[in-house]
Amino acid sequence: MKKLFTIIICICAMTAQAQKPNNEALRKLQMAEFAITNLYVDKVDEDKLVEEAIIKMLAQLDPHSTYNNAEEVKKMNEPLQGNFEGIGVQFQMIEDTLLVIQPVSNGPSEKVGILAGDRIVAVNDSAIAGVKMSTEDIMSRLRGPKDSEVKLTIVRRGVEDQLYFNVKRDKIPILSLDASYMIQPKIGYIRINRFGATTAEEFAEALKSLQKKGMKDLILDLQGNGGGYLNAAIDLANEFLKQKELIVYTEGRASRRSDFFAKGTGNFKNGRLIVLVDEYSASASEIVTGAIQDWDRGVIVGRRTFGKGLVQRPIDLPDGSMIRLTIARYYTPSGRCIQKPYDSTANLDGRLSGENSQDKYNQELIDRFNHGEMIHADSIHFADSLKVQTKRMGRTVYGGGGIMPDFFVPIDTTQYTDYHRNLVAKGVVIKATTGYIEKHRKELQNKYKKFEAFNEKFEIDDNFLAEIRALADKEKIKFDEKQYHQSLPLIKTQLKALIARDLWDMNEYFQVMNNTNQSVQQALKVLNDDIYSTIIQ
Repeated sequence: MKKLFTIIICICAMTAQAQKPNNEALRKLQMAEFAITNLYVDKVDEDKLVEEAIIKMLAQLDPHSTYNNAEEVKKMNEPLQGNFEGIGVQFQMIEDTLLVIQPVSNGPSEKVGILAGDRIVAVNDSAIAGVKMSTEDIMSRLRGPKDSEVKLTIVRRGVEDQLYFNVKRDKIPILSLDASYMIQPKIGYIRINRFGATTAEEFAEALKSLQKKGMKDLILDLQGNGGGYLNAAIDLANEFLKQKELIVYTEGRASRRSDFFAKGTGNFKNGRLIVLVDEYSASASEIVTGAIQDWDRGVIVGRRTFGKGLVQRPIDLPDGSMIRLTIARYYTPSGRCIQKPYDSTANLDGRLSGENSQDKYNQELIDRFNHGEMIHADSIHFADSLKVQTKRMGRTVYGGGGIMPDFFVPIDTTQYTDYHRNLVAKGVVIKATTGYIEKHRKELQNKYKKFEAFNEKFEIDDNFLAEIRALADKEKIKFDEKQYHQSLPLIKTQLKALIARDLWDMNEYFQVMNNTNQSVQQALKVLNDDIYSTIIQ
């Protein structure tokens, strides 16, 4: 019941400035909870009762007002805060055994001598291999407070006896930049996977490094980036915009309008800029994309973004749980609210005017595909009432459901088949790659001293592909020759990229994958064929 009282106090405190709280409603809620807890015929779990009530209340609002228990809050915050405390390894579970893909550079495991390809079979003398332990349970044993020690038992290929390492746990960085490299002379590429506490710092460092290598133009890849911290998005947009140019503003019923402007301190305010987006680019990604498009600062390439334009305020509760309550909408510089409707009878700005429909909201991306939007740009229709003009050139753009790119790239369905999806879903691609590297690691490292040589000369041979098919048979994936040959170019690219990731890092993984990424290739075409100047003058 303490949680209920705390919630009521928090709500009262927050609403005091905006309006008088509905005391009758609060008293009614309190009396109902008191009656159930003290008078109901059977004993009830009071905490669970309150949690269910909170979840039910929030479900009546919008899809992004949510409740998370203490454990969920901890897991949710780690990627955005930019670090966690542990031993510092990238790993893959292969047949009930933890295989080290790569130790984190200069991390605790690397410092004591743990190598890529090592198998961790026990933690503090407790077996974790061959015991059907969940990945979550294994991670909980490996993670722990900074400076605490954990004993690891290692099996290493080519070494007969087991090896033992005492690892002192430390803070392990979670990077928000996946890749940063020169994709062509004078053209840099940076991919951001989330907007976290360290994103601006990581980006600034990557930008500086690329500029030293002669970068004049930049491809910023926000494909699949679901968002994160608002401040991180503002800091990133600041890198591209001039002083006092509006980045975003937020406004709600009980939240006054807040404007966020560029400081003019960015380090890429003049070069040509391409932003890559897709249907999974959301929230903070849309803030950056919207600001760049509205100020005619760059060209947006890809597919219509997700359409999340709601601002959540975290409300911390005493037991570590949290309510994330939507308090405002955010608007692009031209005044667009890009929140997509979240109810079949919602208004164009996404506000409810009927019963909430979470299922329909979640189904919306599938509906886009079924309606042909992912393949044909002309299947996308916006109401004239959603039309606005960009700030500098007066180009027509639309609000009301994501950001439509300046240059549409259809989703590539030609190489995706049920056979390929099963290979990925059942872990065949990962298992085959891991097994291949384990057998050929030294050979590959001796043959390809640098990634450039690997990228140019390495090819997936027939023996490797035979292993893929054998593993697929073992997993009872029915062979389909037509689908196999249809997906073969994609399978080869993924295998090569995964090998590159293991031998080097994520940077090299994306260099391989981007060779066939149609949005990346279209971005290069826009720059190289000077299509850019026909859009941004």
